[in-house]
Amino acid sequence: MRNAGAALLRVLTVWAVSTLTMLLLAMVMPGFRLQSADGDSLTQLGRVAALGAGFFGLLNALVWPWLVRALLLVPALVLGLLVFLLNGSLLLVALSAVPQGRGEASPAVAAVVAAVMSVASSGTATLLAVRDTGAQRRRMRRLAGWRATRGQPAPRSRTPGTVFLQLDGVGYELLCEAIGGERPLMPTLAAMCGTTHRLTPWRTDWSSQTGASQLAILHGSNENVPAFRWYEKATGEVIISNRPSDAAELQRRATERSGHPGLLAEDGASRGNLFTGGADQVALVLSVAVRRGRRQRSRAGYFAYFADPARAARTALSFVAELGREVGQALGARLRGERPRVPRGGLYPLIRAFATVVQRDVVTASVAGDILNGRTAVYADLVAYDEVAHHSGPRGRDTRQVLARLDRCVASLAQAIRYAPRPYHLVLLSDHGQSQGETFRARYGVSLEQLVRAGSGQPVEPPRPLCRPNASGEPAGAEARNAARAALHRPEESPEPPGGPARRRGAPVVLGSGNLGLISFPGLSGRASAEAIAARHPGLLRRLADHPGIGFLLVRSELHGPVVLGAGGAQHRLATGEVRGADPLAPFGPGAAEAVLRTARFPDVADIMVNSSLDPETGEVHAFEDQVGSHGGLGGEQSRAFLMSPIALSAPGGDTGAELVGAESVHGVLRRWLAEAAARPAEPRAGAPTPAAS
Repeated sequence: MRNAGAALLRVLTVWAVSTLTMLLLAMVMPGFRLQSADGDSLTQLGRVAALGAGFFGLLNALVWPWLVRALLLVPALVLGLLVFLLNGSLLLVALSAVPQGRGEASPAVAAVVAAVMSVASSGTATLLAVRDTGAQRRRMRRLAGWRATRGQPAPRSRTPGTVFLQLDGVGYELLCEAIGGERPLMPTLAAMCGTTHRLTPWRTDWSSQTGASQLAILHGSNENVPAFRWYEKATGEVIISNRPSDAAELQRRATERSGHPGLLAEDGASRGNLFTGGADQVALVLSVAVRRGRRQRSRAGYFAYFADPARAARTALSFVAELGREVGQALGARLRGERPRVPRGGLYPLIRAFATVVQRDVVTASVAGDILNGRTAVYADLVAYDEVAHHSGPRGRDTRQVLARLDRCVASLAQAIRYAPRPYHLVLLSDHGQSQGETFRARYGVSLEQLVRAGSGQPVEPPRPLCRPNASGEPAGAEARNAARAALHRPEESPEPPGGPARRRGAPVVLGSGNLGLISFPGLSGRASAEAIAARHPGLLRRLADHPGIGFLLVRSELHGPVVLGAGGAQHRLATGEVRGADPLAPFGPGAAEAVLRTARFPDVADIMVNSSLDPETGEVHAFEDQVGSHGGLGGEQSRAFLMSPIALSAPGGDTGAELVGAESVHGVLRRWLAEAAARPAEPRAGAPTPAAS
């Protein structure tokens, strides 16, 4: 009875706030009226507002979820824009039900009034639920789109579940700065580190980017993934890690090599990732974006998100605010003369708003739903920081704001864990870091493609404008771009870059993957040797190796196998370890030779692999794409990612404390932790909220 009375009080209070909000809006908004032409008493106005607010609340509770479900096949971002129109339509229906036709509003005004009322009622319900754990649990389940089976809550369990939350692109050094000091930028993570969690760095592969790292973390193998994008001579196609069809193929290959479906095969969920990890439940996963099965739609998580009109309205407003923020920040950077800097026009503001608002909010809500539903393992990727850092720099003013918002996402998931039907281990990790630096073309006035074409006797095309397709054929911001395209139901972009091998017979294919460049010669079969390249294009290798913006080249010698070439004729013969001249790999630190040698053995490694130079004092590199914050090769902070793991789990490096090297080793650690969680039921938590039927 007490619970029923408290619930009734909350309903009445929310209704009262909605009524008051409607009255105030009717007073201040032209085109919105709650009284007759002859005027009404305040009592009559209050009655009309109460009836209108009540009808609107019922429609939101009963009709809205079904309306959104019916429109699930509408492109996700279009559905987000339709939120105002749909919610306004429900308000018009509610006003039409008011006796004597006193409610009246134009469609545009109705949309605004509905959004304000939804936000006000949602905020009131949240405040009322703060001290009521049962109501708080039900509210979080509802906001996460949680649906219990046959109306029953998920069963309680003492076996811990595990949530792996990837903060895309956040490097180890950057995180240490963000959680350090008296007023840390990320206070939630700062409170966790050293109390409940330990912080550990791990070293990425040479290809320090999401495609290679996440494929190995989720599926156990990134064999033959030399970069974010590469040219396969056998098929004559360019493979791009975040193109849905290519992601599906890479996942199939990795599953075949590893011999198991993935990290999340046992009651797992994959949210916002490139790959599924073998999970049965997926949302915003690119490798299944082209599928249409009920449980394999990558956009399935959008329903859970947009089912709450108040939250949908808030995110739509945040999306617009983020657009304005990006325009203002880009203008401010130009006025201050910040360097390095790249243009941030075109579609980039929309892509940034999608990554920092829509993708972030939908993924967070999906994970909260998984937690409240008691799922065993969840892996989610928040891409917001990585996308902004590419254009604003790893430590720009813009990225600091994004990091603070990501910290709040972690706090909201920690709150959801309090109300979960089982204990949870929350593991935070990154797939790579980011290194800052002026782009190769901005620094030296020539692109890598122009340099290669000039050195190989090909006609040199004029430079492409910045923020247009780069050497890889993809515009800046491509990492989040394909996720946005999938959300919009847009078809995949052409797998062949503009002016690609089919149109330029005999010309080299030059691709960029951060500060890693890949040069392939379609006219030379198989992996072309250094000798064959020198015979076909005399002087090209030396011209590249001696360039001040290039740190080293990887080629295959017929005599010595894989060889790293540096300036002044220096060589590092990887098969034997023999070094002639100054070691080209020395500036890139310990482990560089092993990382390069591993990639050199991949079947589809490019004929020439190019790594930009590194400033040993500043850690700056030069991206072959239009990015001031980049990753993909060696040099700087991009190769140092982090793991923040619960102290209750074993140390990442085991008893020896060995350094984790390569994403495949991280996969092994995460699998070990899942096994530990399954084998060690947790003790009942003191003061934990008691589950209540929903």
